[in-house]
Amino acid sequence: MAGSRTGRPPVQRAPRRPSSAGTARDNPVACLVVRARKAWDRPLTAYYLILGSSLLITVLGLVMVYSASMITALQLSLPGSFFFRKQFLAASIGAVLLVVAMRVPVKLHRALAYPILAGAVFLMVLVQVPGIGMSVNGNQNWISLGGSFQIQPSEFGKLALVLWGADLLARKQDKAMLAQWKHMLVPLVPVAFLLLGLIMLGGDMGTAIILTAILFGLLWLAGAPTRLFAGVLAVALTIGFVLIKTSPNRMSRLACIGATEPGPNDTCWQAVHGIYALASGGLFGSGLGASVEKWGQLPEAHTDFIFAITGEELGLAGTLSVLALFAALGYAGIRVAGRTEDPFVRYAAGGVTTWITAQAVINIGAVLGLLPIAGVPLPLFSYGGSALLPTMFAIGLLIAFARDEPAARAALAMRQPRFGRKRAAVRGSAGAAGPRRWNTMRRRAAARSSGER
Repeated sequence: MAGSRTGRPPVQRAPRRPSSAGTARDNPVACLVVRARKAWDRPLTAYYLILGSSLLITVLGLVMVYSASMITALQLSLPGSFFFRKQFLAASIGAVLLVVAMRVPVKLHRALAYPILAGAVFLMVLVQVPGIGMSVNGNQNWISLGGSFQIQPSEFGKLALVLWGADLLARKQDKAMLAQWKHMLVPLVPVAFLLLGLIMLGGDMGTAIILTAILFGLLWLAGAPTRLFAGVLAVALTIGFVLIKTSPNRMSRLACIGATEPGPNDTCWQAVHGIYALASGGLFGSGLGASVEKWGQLPEAHTDFIFAITGEELGLAGTLSVLALFAALGYAGIRVAGRTEDPFVRYAAGGVTTWITAQAVINIGAVLGLLPIAGVPLPLFSYGGSALLPTMFAIGLLIAFARDEPAARAALAMRQPRFGRKRAAVRGSAGAAGPRRWNTMRRRAAARSSGER
């Protein structure tokens, strides 16, 4: 038969179905989704997300601190850049701490857990000593360092609880002791309650809430059973209810949720003017530095309510950008905690992520009128060196954990310059250089097969 050398009729083949790759090429949206998935699956995704989002939040925070604090500084007969310079100094020291935390091995972090906890407890006890501790806005939780510099030891208590709790749970998991509820609770819960008691002696309810969130995050990661978790939560809620009910100031803050008027004696003045600032910002805001509420109308404009000034000056676009950065940081922290096989890294990464995410939610929820005003700053964004330093150290922990993943270490090793190998290849003979180049090509092919270039 014509067209066949064997004389047999040609085989009728079924038409090929369009492959998913072809569909993705034809559909731009599908192609974008495929590329996004490949990017999310790369080994260095969490590393870049943590580093990039935290850097952008800190830089944008410095800009907003300068804008929001200028009027307050002038009203106090200080230079307009007074608060900005202090925050910039704290950010510079925090950057050094971040780099140190990035480079320190995990074993050394575990060794530092107990000294950091002991130091935090010691400083929190000193806060209650007359003549050493000082009161700010009714809360006795500060220590003066001389001049205009102060330190809030309770902020370092958060970092101490994360590191010490992670090391404790990791050691108990290695010994298979977490299956018993008493080993899961003791001594983690008593030490956490000790820190909470020292914080509540100073009247700082907001920091106590964050510390409680860290405790529950660690218990959740440790696999606490539902009944045990619910029991500890019930005790914490009962204690919180009593503390709020017995304090007229806390009750007034609770009553300001969703308020649209300042109310009698202007009890909801701050909450209402925070909403006014957000509402007047519109889509793109009134412009950087053009806020009206910071001219004495909104208290704590550069600390607890800096998110409101951001909404007024940068609009909805600015606030959504801040929310997106915090969401990216939280996602990267969860990814690091979920992909590691080291129990200490899992507990520490989960604790840091819980800390930053819970604090951001409480601060932003209070500005939006959805939660009571707890008096906690927005992490990495609000003014306050005592809050910025331990937070940046915690970000360095996350970066170190993200770099320590096996796939991430291989990808980073491939990107490092190898001047010594190049020189050796040039000086060596052609026969000796051949196998070395072939091994390099094989390593690159193995790295590319995982999706990392």
